[in-house]
Amino acid sequence: MAMFSDNPVRPEPYRRFERPAPKWWHDAKLGIFVHWGPYSVPAWAEPIGPLGEFEPEWWNLHNPYSEWYYNTIRIEGSPARQHQLDTYGNLDYEQFLDLWHAEKFDAGKVMDLVKATGAGYFVPTTKHHDGVTLWDAPRTGDRNTVKRGPKRDLIGEFQKAAAERGIRFGVYYSGGLDWHFNSELPPITAEITDDVRPLGKEYADYAFEQVIDLIDRYHPEILWGDIEYPDAGKVPGPKSLVEMFDHFYAQAPDGLINDRWGLTHWDFRTSEYVHGLEAEKAAAWENCRGVGFSFAYNQLEDESHYLSGAGAVVNFLDVISRGGNYLLNIGLTAAGEVPSIQERTLRTLGEFNAMHGEAIFGSRPLDAAIGRASENPWVRWTQADGAAHAFVMAGEEVALPVDVTRVDLDRATAVNAEVRVADGQLFVKTSGELPGRVSLPLK
Repeated sequence: MAMFSDNPVRPEPYRRFERPAPKWWHDAKLGIFVHWGPYSVPAWAEPIGPLGEFEPEWWNLHNPYSEWYYNTIRIEGSPARQHQLDTYGNLDYEQFLDLWHAEKFDAGKVMDLVKATGAGYFVPTTKHHDGVTLWDAPRTGDRNTVKRGPKRDLIGEFQKAAAERGIRFGVYYSGGLDWHFNSELPPITAEITDDVRPLGKEYADYAFEQVIDLIDRYHPEILWGDIEYPDAGKVPGPKSLVEMFDHFYAQAPDGLINDRWGLTHWDFRTSEYVHGLEAEKAAAWENCRGVGFSFAYNQLEDESHYLSGAGAVVNFLDVISRGGNYLLNIGLTAAGEVPSIQERTLRTLGEFNAMHGEAIFGSRPLDAAIGRASENPWVRWTQADGAAHAFVMAGEEVALPVDVTRVDLDRATAVNAEVRVADGQLFVKTSGELPGRVSLPLK
């Protein structure tokens, strides 16, 4: 699969889709992701750490992603399975859909928070691996949020609120897994292999019809797939990915498709937390992660597991300084609210972006020969509007790692930083938890 692969190669039928990622996406820099589903009712997972730091067997047994609860409780010996038995007894996962009411959900309020971050796009989960759809999707019967649980078209509400605020809209769809549709498959306990994912035409047609419906109803500008795609749907022909991608680009000529639809086509590569970092060598890439170790809301997580506002700012600046986009996820509670800890992180990120936006949005990485990234002191660079912008965290005065022959030191400006020029060097001092900025016109 292309997802997390070092050097994926497009098969011949998909090469005609290859194109540079559009300027709007590179300019946007920041997107907000939302994971929300019946798994938000138990909202339980072990907060062991980020993806990429554990072997697959240990990871799945102790999975910190609460959106994987359906899978984890099926693994013999998992703490999640024991929690399910102790808390809910013989309650079937299916019943969490009926216990999910979203009674406090206000799409406008959520999107106001998204807008406040400065994010250029928004991507909600429309169907995660549990197979529950957040709209009245084809062939789902009553197993969707319109017929049961919230009894609302949650995707439609998100899309309307995003459009009203000028935020580009994308859709996440789990095409590679559906634990309800393919309930006979065993739980995932190690690497995802062909024996734990659906491969055949029946599921490929099912997924195709649902994604086409998403495209036609909500006109997304990003198709964000996940965990592969059934092999039967990759072969060109009716109800194939080729037909799906043609349909998508016909209504969104400047739209994008990520790299998680199997080895087919992609406009941008993805990494996740600290996993799949090889993807970050691509011309267009995006790092996604939750504010905590889980994407969906996890009641066991506290401030020790969450990114602080400063942590989110540092992560974001590191990603964009290297040419990537940052897709930061919030997990709503079952009632439909953004947890206060997550909201604080996003508001701090938004306040920082409002102060430094001219050096962030629409920027590009700076030539390393002009300004070098550094860990001690912590320095990251962008280039925008004919200037090099250094984001710096230094509790004491430090020399900025910059080629002084390539910048105009005399016209240096600073935001939340003190600067002075001496002996042909630029010295910088910052204070507080957030980086300061020095802007240097390029010669």
